[in-house]
Amino acid sequence: MAMENTDLEAAIAELIDEMEGEQGDAHEILLRLQQLIGQMRATGMPVPDDLAKLERDLSAEFRADAGSPPGDGD
Repeated sequence: MAMENTDLEAAIAELIDEMEGEQGDAHEILLRLQQLIGQMRATGMPVPDDLAKLERDLSAEFRADAGSPPGDGD
């Protein structure tokens, strides 16, 4: 069953609160963000530009980190 619009909005607000409070790891937050955006698209809701940009930025950050050899930041 697809989430209702109010459920999606509440989930996004919770995710943003976690990001601001630095709770959870960034990769988990990215995965949850991608899931929420996917649900928004599936229900025909418009994806806010700032959320789409955040997803792109986090994805690019993880792709860059994945391409760096371990210990490269030392």
